[in-house]
Amino acid sequence: MSKLGFIGLGIMGAPMCGHLIDAGHTLFVHTRSGAPAGIKGRATECPDAQSVAREADIVFTMLPDTPDVQTVLFGEHGVAAGLAPGKTVVDMSSISPMETKTFAQKINALGCDYLDAPVSGGEVGAKAGSLTIMVGGPQAAFDRVRPLFERMGKNLTLVGGNGDGQTCKVANQIIVALNIAAVGEALLFASKAGADPAKVREALMGGFAASRILEVHGERMIKRTFAPGFRIGLHQKDLNLALQGARALGVSLPQTASAAQLMQACAANGWQDLDHSALVRSLELLAGHEVAQA
Repeated sequence: MSKLGFIGLGIMGAPMCGHLIDAGHTLFVHTRSGAPAGIKGRATECPDAQSVAREADIVFTMLPDTPDVQTVLFGEHGVAAGLAPGKTVVDMSSISPMETKTFAQKINALGCDYLDAPVSGGEVGAKAGSLTIMVGGPQAAFDRVRPLFERMGKNLTLVGGNGDGQTCKVANQIIVALNIAAVGEALLFASKAGADPAKVREALMGGFAASRILEVHGERMIKRTFAPGFRIGLHQKDLNLALQGARALGVSLPQTASAAQLMQACAANGWQDLDHSALVRSLELLAGHEVAQA
């Protein structure tokens, strides 16, 4: 069994790390708030990221944003300070594709491999070990880490070189955000017109409009169950990455910009820690009507 490191044991990272422990691997972990109940006593807690990298052959990170990854990798007592040639760094956070390429170059310069491997599937997928994992990096490193990815996910794809995994994740977040907005508008329209949104959703699930977003988040909108899941604040960050990339590429993403503004309206009302399905609440503010009010 491998000696593995895992840095970042939040909503997503903790269950992902747990699957690796369940597979019999030795885990060295570090997180700002201390190991959560499901990990404590089952892994060796380290005082900093450098110590994790010193002990582990493969180091996973699962962090909120680009600056967090930069600090953990290259800050004082960071991962880079504990690496030795031949080790592998796997960043499973959702961060900037452009910065990812820079991070990979710095890790490669130390004689180590780097994989960017963001995920989709949320807390449910993390707990079930059914995440979609989008990977950027060299084939050999992907093949080496693949058995570990298989403990955390079901749909594993080597998209291309470093940065391409993050680019794929940004594309994923564009599709998810636009679908949430579409479902929210459809159910709001139906409800405002006097139809039962639950029945409308049930009918639509049998047609071409059927989707996982309609199935899962449509139900959340109707039942008003907005505990995360995946927080609006994090999805807002991902859409900002999309828009930043679009500016750099000279690409227009008008629907993405609209969804980002709806999420910004939610954040302005203090809803940034709700599930991203709560984007519907900004639409409801504009309409003066809630989906649940048939």
